[in-house]
Amino acid sequence: MTKSNSIFVFFIFLSFLNLSLTWAASNSVYETFLQCLTKHTTNQTDNISNIVYTQTNSSYTSVLRAYIRNARFNVSTAPKPLIIITPLQESHVQATIICSKQLGYQLKIRSGGHDYDGISYISDTQFFILDMFNFRSISVDIDHESAWVGAGATLGEVYYRIWEKSKVHGFPAGVCPTVGVGGHLSGAGYGNMLRKFGLSVDNVVDAKIVDVQGRILDRKAMGEDLFWAIKGGGGASFGVILSYKINLVTVPKTVTVFRIEKLIEAGGTDMAYKFQIVAPTTDNNLFLRMLLQPVTRNKTKTVRVSVLSLYLGDSNSLVSLLAKEYPELGLKKENCLEMSWIDSVLWWGNFDNGTNPDVLLDRNLDSSSFLKRKSDYVQKPIPKSSLNLLWKKMIELGKPGLVFNAYGGRMNEIASTETPFPHRAGNLYKIQYSVNWNEPGAESDKNFISQIRSLHSFMTPFVSNNPRSAYLNYRDVDIGVNQNGKDSFNQGKVYGEKYFNGNFDRLVKVKTTVDPHNFFRNEQSIPTLPIADSVSGVTSTTTSTWKLIARACNIYTLHLM
Repeated sequence: MTKSNSIFVFFIFLSFLNLSLTWAASNSVYETFLQCLTKHTTNQTDNISNIVYTQTNSSYTSVLRAYIRNARFNVSTAPKPLIIITPLQESHVQATIICSKQLGYQLKIRSGGHDYDGISYISDTQFFILDMFNFRSISVDIDHESAWVGAGATLGEVYYRIWEKSKVHGFPAGVCPTVGVGGHLSGAGYGNMLRKFGLSVDNVVDAKIVDVQGRILDRKAMGEDLFWAIKGGGGASFGVILSYKINLVTVPKTVTVFRIEKLIEAGGTDMAYKFQIVAPTTDNNLFLRMLLQPVTRNKTKTVRVSVLSLYLGDSNSLVSLLAKEYPELGLKKENCLEMSWIDSVLWWGNFDNGTNPDVLLDRNLDSSSFLKRKSDYVQKPIPKSSLNLLWKKMIELGKPGLVFNAYGGRMNEIASTETPFPHRAGNLYKIQYSVNWNEPGAESDKNFISQIRSLHSFMTPFVSNNPRSAYLNYRDVDIGVNQNGKDSFNQGKVYGEKYFNGNFDRLVKVKTTVDPHNFFRNEQSIPTLPIADSVSGVTSTTTSTWKLIARACNIYTLHLM
């Protein structure tokens, strides 16, 4: 054998050795985890291995993909979890926390997958996913106007189960029916009734969480500080949310929706400017959303301005109201659609009129588009002259759009410290920056993400500052990430103060108390105080990894004998 052939064989051997060690280590992790899970699970009725998926399991890919809504993270190069756990009962969650700690692996918690930057299901370190989609129980109590809702239920399922019991009750949450309850509510949650009833978390009255010690705690057991923290501070920083108890709200038998569109050359600029004056100050029963989108008409690039509504009342009173307050809209009765509240949920979800509400129970989408989102808050109306500059910028970029969500009403009445979500009085509206694309590949990602960042940069003079605030549920890693090392607190402060303003410090204190070793962590989690960071979970992870490698080497040696 020649020298070159010997070298080639040697490298083949090293590759084989590496694959064998990887397989052996992975297999060893699975076996050890399964044994631990079995030991700490109560009321075992089924084979517990049925809820644990490794990368060699034939269902692994479909389980992982089922709740990924951003195609950027559906590619083969995206980091994948070693194990996915899909608990069926509370003790499965408790055991998963205990066993993940013992093995020293990061645990990511996913409830719905509408995590714009994928923090709940990707990581640069080896990790497990605890996927809560089986925790979808919804118990509606109309007599007490409340419901217990599992963290893995979707908003569509919640709306449907309420509608089953009552045609005059609803819940103020998001307009996309496939969003998971756990992430939505723990990140504050809002929808098209926020001016009447506030945020989703403003209507949460109890919760069940599994803490870092594996204990199941309700509001009384966890205490008011932790309960406060998981109502907008992000539940995955503090434990695993099992369920929330929500107060239902009353809705009229008839509500009204409309959508008015104008190009900027045909009154769109006036309509956009006046939106900023009227939408945050009008009747609390009216929510207005404005979409700004670059379009091409007659081979000419322009911007389309669209205003959408949900009005908790009939069309006659709505037309009369806006004729006085918002004549630039030009609303007529024929522009309005009167319907039940559940039908308005379908309308806002972009379903055709007449669609059966049972479509809200469909969660078998297995589909996603490439996307990026960002957010801002606006406290002073943008002048018309600046809007004209914005139109030029949007036409120049060509793809990203803006969504303006009006505040005011009930949002002005709740103190900024009532929940971790601080963006209350003083904010006219929130902006969501939005860009979607269909072309896969790194170049497309770079191109469109660059566009939305450019638009975000352009808007700097017109939005909040010191800090430039952002919305946690529009997750955006551009504003800062945490390596969860020695500088965890300072890294966390960068994005933490943008999401939570002055409430960040209280969140850190709660975190340090309930999870001092920072087990529940991700790229934008609440950090612990620096003194607690010195005993973070990094050391235990390294130790456990070396133990597994040593065990894998022993297994490999046995194979060679």
